Amino acid sequence: MTEYGYFLSCEEHSPVALVEQARMAEQAGFTSLWISDHFHPWTAEQGQSPLVWSVIGALSQATSLSVATAVTCPTMRLNPVVTAQAAATSAVLLDGRFRLGVGSGEALNEHILGDAWPEASVRLEMLEEAVQVMRQLFTGEEVSHRGRHYTVENARLYTLPEEPVPVDVSAFGPAATEVAARIGDGLVTMTPDADAVARFRRGGGGAKPVQGGVKVCWGTDREQAIDTAHRLWAVEHLPGELNQVLPTPAHFRQAAELVPRERVASAVTCGDDVDEHVRTLRAYADAGFDRVHVSQIGPDQRGFFDFYRTKVLPQLTG
Repeated sequence: MTEYGYFLSCEEHSPVALVEQARMAEQAGFTSLWISDHFHPWTAEQGQSPLVWSVIGALSQATSLSVATAVTCPTMRLNPVVTAQAAATSAVLLDGRFRLGVGSGEALNEHILGDAWPEASVRLEMLEEAVQVMRQLFTGEEVSHRGRHYTVENARLYTLPEEPVPVDVSAFGPAATEVAARIGDGLVTMTPDADAVARFRRGGGGAKPVQGGVKVCWGTDREQAIDTAHRLWAVEHLPGELNQVLPTPAHFRQAAELVPRERVASAVTCGDDVDEHVRTLRAYADAGFDRVHVSQIGPDQRGFFDFYRTKVLPQLTG
């Protein structure tokens, strides 16, 4: 049966607010947490971007829920060796309730050190090698590695969980899904695409978990909720590879001006229609997802959690 978690948005909320949302999510009946990992928000309007590893440390002391990054890019801004250490420490703090979600990243976050931004095929190649390095480090053995993209000399992790950290791989197209099936302990994706789930399972994913994420904007005034979703997350509806290649929040703000309000209204569940929220989440269950994480757009988090606790989750889990 599909499980339902909450997706913490580091782009919108301060570290203190994220920890409080995690507490509310557990009280509302959500069973797990996702948390985004960015250096920048997508736009300045979103307004935040705390270091995810510090927040995860706080979450470990505030909630008993499992936590996963959705997702970390371990290839440029964060070297795979440092990512492996951060993930291992997080898993220890969470007593094994941590999964490392990884992806090939966006220029928005990864170009900040002045490195060239590679094309998609090279980014996937880098991700595959990075996952290989991290899995070696999770064994607790001393690792030296000389590959096409990474060099590691005499690295060993001394603080480790009892079991290696599961590494889930994000995918938004056939090539990335094939990589996820080959190297991942699970698949992370954002749309309820049954074909992608089937491709993952056929390609080697088998019965490994498939997890999804979706944004909604609960509110008693649907038109106001649409305005909020359009103001904060129009960028999620940009076409093609723009999300991967635009370099700054200012560029995303410019591109977001091309996304009509009607596009957001038709794509995002807004308002307080219980049946619509239930249908949105059930679409993931129908597509074969094991878990889906829902994120509330905007500041009215308490109202959202009350709504899901009393009206939505009982229909999904009853």
